[in-house]
Amino acid sequence: MKPNQWDVSYEWKAVTLLALGFGLVGLDRWLIAPLFPAIMKDLHLNAQDVGNCIGILGLSWGVFAALMGGISDKIGRRKVLIPAIIAFSLLSGLSGVAGGLAALLGIRALMGVAEGSFCPTSFAATADASHPKRRGFNLGLQQSGFALFGLALSPIIATQLLGVMSWRWVFALVSIPGLILGLLMYRVIREPRREPVARTARINASAHKTHGSWRDVLRSRNIPVAMVALFCAMTGVFVLGAMLPLYLTDYLSLDTQRMGVVVSAIGFGGFVGQFGLPGLSDLVGRRFASIVGFVGTAVMLYVFRGLGAQPVALFAVLFVASFFTLGLVSLLSGPVATEAAPVGMVSTAIGIVVGAGEIFGGGIAPALAGFVATHFGIQNILWLPICAVILGVGVSLLLEETAPAKARRRGPPSVDESAHFPAVEQPE
Repeated sequence: MKPNQWDVSYEWKAVTLLALGFGLVGLDRWLIAPLFPAIMKDLHLNAQDVGNCIGILGLSWGVFAALMGGISDKIGRRKVLIPAIIAFSLLSGLSGVAGGLAALLGIRALMGVAEGSFCPTSFAATADASHPKRRGFNLGLQQSGFALFGLALSPIIATQLLGVMSWRWVFALVSIPGLILGLLMYRVIREPRREPVARTARINASAHKTHGSWRDVLRSRNIPVAMVALFCAMTGVFVLGAMLPLYLTDYLSLDTQRMGVVVSAIGFGGFVGQFGLPGLSDLVGRRFASIVGFVGTAVMLYVFRGLGAQPVALFAVLFVASFFTLGLVSLLSGPVATEAAPVGMVSTAIGIVVGAGEIFGGGIAPALAGFVATHFGIQNILWLPICAVILGVGVSLLLEETAPAKARRRGPPSVDESAHFPAVEQPE
């Protein structure tokens, strides 16, 4: 292959495998939600325990996303990606042997370690493999697998399998695809090739540092802004994912079948949004797309709260709300974080942003929602994501525009895009 020729074939192979991998992350993470009624009965759990099981994975995910993102920048993507996907697949299977709440919490916490390690590293690998013109779309496409497998298909898979086996065997069965995918990733995924400094001579001296610290990442204005904004978006995602089934059955009195159909709107709407909103941001800009996403989520959740037991209307409104809120997760943790990263620290930047969002939005928020549901009534849980996304509107106003198309309209860029995303190693 010629030095300046982009390897489109590898780009699509890598993005496809990484999208499937993140889809399995979503499946293994959210499969437990539709299984909770059976698990609660066997292990004698309550609503607070459900929130804690969801939250503890988010907390460990957040810590290790921040930690392992930086490590993968130093030791390489493959050394993190392959062990991580094997580990979280095996741990998902082990969830089926939990004999009580403590064991389940411990296994879920370890799953968060593996999935948190996979998350920023896989985003960085997608950015490495993607042409700058398709970066936003590809990062969104990769992350859309999480919504499709984790929030749309997992309720269907879980409930169908429960008809022929116990919840313990369901966990064992769904661990197998991750092991197969780990082997395929081992054969396909390449490390990025670091270009000589002479090829990036137009970059100022401070941009040449490739082994900086997390302090260098936080100096980029968009990183702390994205951290807070992602916390707001993830509060919406994880409170809905954890507590909406109880809201629909206990408050609106929907039966299990209709509840499952309504809840699947989170996954289907999020699937479209996770590549739709970042892809749109390639054209209209990251900042504008973020503002639209938060405003759209706030409006749709407020409308949803006013609806009664109307499955079709509930599905439609939740679909649109999830399009926006899960699209925001992809936008903020994908192109916004990658384009704000110092040279050679893409995975570090993604890890810090995702870590903050997970710790607060994916860890603390579901546990807080469980407290609200237990002490103030399940009907009040929607106020938590509504307030969070309204805050996100204000935070988004602080973003600096970094979309390549918008930057070109302002004039020649001061930093070569290729410096942030080195070419991927080509076979001899």
